[in-house]
Amino acid sequence: MTELYGLKNCDKCRAASRWLAANGIKHRQIDVRETPLSAAQLQSWQQALGSEALVNKRSTTWKNLSERQRNSLSEATAAALILEHPTLLKRPVLVTASGAYNGFTEASYNSIFAKA
Repeated sequence: MTELYGLKNCDKCRAASRWLAANGIKHRQIDVRETPLSAAQLQSWQQALGSEALVNKRSTTWKNLSERQRNSLSEATAAALILEHPTLLKRPVLVTASGAYNGFTEASYNSIFAKA
């Protein structure tokens, strides 16, 4: 089953969920604050997307991190930061049988599901 990871109150996550429903794609929406991510999930997403693609550097959470934490972002520290601060996750993260993707635009979802 397709899974959509994000936050309930995130506009992009809600738009992605609406798009999936409108296109008849059954999915499960997972709020990362209510259902914590596992280190294994993040590692898998890092391999598919890269650490830079997973960290939302425009979020309030990112801006509230210490300068040391922001400057030391790496493959090794990104997962730990996201586990500690789930709102750092750039969202939504879509997980399908064909892979993991993040962000939402209608064009990108059209492309993802045209392959399926």
